[in-house]
Amino acid sequence: MTESLEPTVESSRPVAQRMQQYAQLAAVVVIVVGCYLVLYPFIPAMLFAAVVCSSSWGLFVRLRRILWGNATVAALAMCLLQVLLVVGPSILIAASLSSNVSAMATTISGALESGTMAPPAWLSSIPLVGDYAVQYWQQVASSGESVASQAKGLLDPARGFLVATGKAAGQGLLQLVLAVFISFFFYRDGELLMTSIRNAFERLAGELSGDLIGTIQNTVTGVVHGIFGTALAQAMVAVIGFLFAGVPAAFLLGMGTFLLSLVPIGPPLIWGGAAIWLVSEGQTGWAIFMVLWGLLAISSIDNVVKPFLISRAANLPLLLIVLGALGGVVAFGFIGIFIGPPVLAVGLTLLQFWIARTRAAPGTPDKPDTPGVA
Repeated sequence: MTESLEPTVESSRPVAQRMQQYAQLAAVVVIVVGCYLVLYPFIPAMLFAAVVCSSSWGLFVRLRRILWGNATVAALAMCLLQVLLVVGPSILIAASLSSNVSAMATTISGALESGTMAPPAWLSSIPLVGDYAVQYWQQVASSGESVASQAKGLLDPARGFLVATGKAAGQGLLQLVLAVFISFFFYRDGELLMTSIRNAFERLAGELSGDLIGTIQNTVTGVVHGIFGTALAQAMVAVIGFLFAGVPAAFLLGMGTFLLSLVPIGPPLIWGGAAIWLVSEGQTGWAIFMVLWGLLAISSIDNVVKPFLISRAANLPLLLIVLGALGGVVAFGFIGIFIGPPVLAVGLTLLQFWIARTRAAPGTPDKPDTPGVA
C-alpha cells in the first residue's frame, strides 16, 4: 500500500514546484510594476540627472580633489552650477515669454476692438514689396467688422494653446529642479552606483560588460559635449552680437538660442527676429549687421564645432539629433530636449556594438563592412 502511494507523491512534487515558481514570478512582476509606477513621474528627471552626471563626471572629480576629497561639498557645487547655467536662465526665459505673450495678446485684442490697426512704419521700407504690403494691410483693416470678428475668434484657440504650452514649460522647469536634486546624490554616491551597475551588467552581458559600459559612457559624453557644447558656443556668440547691436534682453535671447540650437533652423529664428525688431526701430544698419553676424558667426559654428566635438567620442547623424530633441519634448516635456538625443545615441551605439560583436563572433563568416552613417 505504501509503495503505491510513493509515485503519486513524487508526481505531485513537480506540480508544487511549478506552482511555487509561478508564484515567485508573479511576486517579482508585481514588485517590478509597482516600482515602475512609483518611479514613473521621476523618470525624465532621473534620465536628465544621469546624462548630466555622466558627461560632467571628470569635472566633478577634479572639483572634489580641490575640495580635499569632500564629495558632498563638490556635489553641492556641481548642483549650484546647474542652477546657474540651466535652471535659472530657463526660469527667466519662461517668465519673460509669459509677460510678453500676455502683453501682445492684450495689444492685439485692444486693436481689434478699436477697429484700427495701422501698418507698422517699417513695412513700407521693405524694398520692392513694401508699398504693396501697406496697401494690402489697409484694405484688410478697412474691410469691416468681419475680419475683426474672425481674428477675435482665433484669439481664444491661440490663448488656449499658449496656456497649454505654459503648463508644459512649467512642468519641465519642475522636472529640471527635481533633476538637480537627484544629481546631487548621483554625484555624491557615484562610485557606489557604478559598482552596482557594473555588477548588473556582468550578470547580463558577461565579459562584454566592461566594453559595453565604456561605450555607453563615451557615447553620452561625446553627444552631450558635441550638441550642448555647440549650443553654448552659439549662445555666447549670439549674446555678443545682441549686445553690439543694442538688442534688449540679450542674455535671455542668448538662452533662447542655446535651447533652439538643437533644431537646425532654431538660431535663425532668434537672430532673425532681432534683425526684424531692429528694422522696425529704424536701425537698418544694425539689422544688416545682425543678419551678417547670424549667418557668418552664429550659424556657422554649427558646421565647425559640432562635428569636431561629436567625432571625438560618437558619430551621431543630424537626423537622429533632431528626432531626439523633438521626440524627447513629446515624450518627456521641456526637459526631453536634453534627454532625447543622448538616449537615441546610446541606442544607436549599442546596435552598432551588437552588430560588430556578432560579426566578430567565432564561426561567423566575414562580411564586408558597410559604410557608417555620417
